[in-house]
Amino acid sequence: MTRVKRGYTARRRRKKIRLFASTFIGAHSRLTRATTQQRMRALVSSHLDRSRKKIYFRRLWITRINAVTREERVFYSYSKLIHNLYKRQLLLNRKILAQIALSNKNCFDMILNKIINKKIK
Repeated sequence: MTRVKRGYTARRRRKKIRLFASTFIGAHSRLTRATTQQRMRALVSSHLDRSRKKIYFRRLWITRINAVTREERVFYSYSKLIHNLYKRQLLLNRKILAQIALSNKNCFDMILNKIINKKIK
């Protein structure tokens, strides 16, 4: 039986893993087994963090809207604002409201005035 040198395929696989883990520190970037484990862990974390990012941004938008609504009107809060938005069927999501609150306060005040002053039927 002839001798088989198994360098090519294995080397290619290890090289691919090492390229992914080149920014890791210590043995995590050099040793194959540690690199493989670290790579799996990194991919899991990146997957989880993509969904966490959505939660964090929603939390940030809510905080910004609440801060702007409480600036001038002490007794008006975020929860009342969202409740009245839904009552009046103004379809503005939190992202858009937060952007308006930051960039154009006059426009946001107009929206607030429209919500506050309009009587509920």
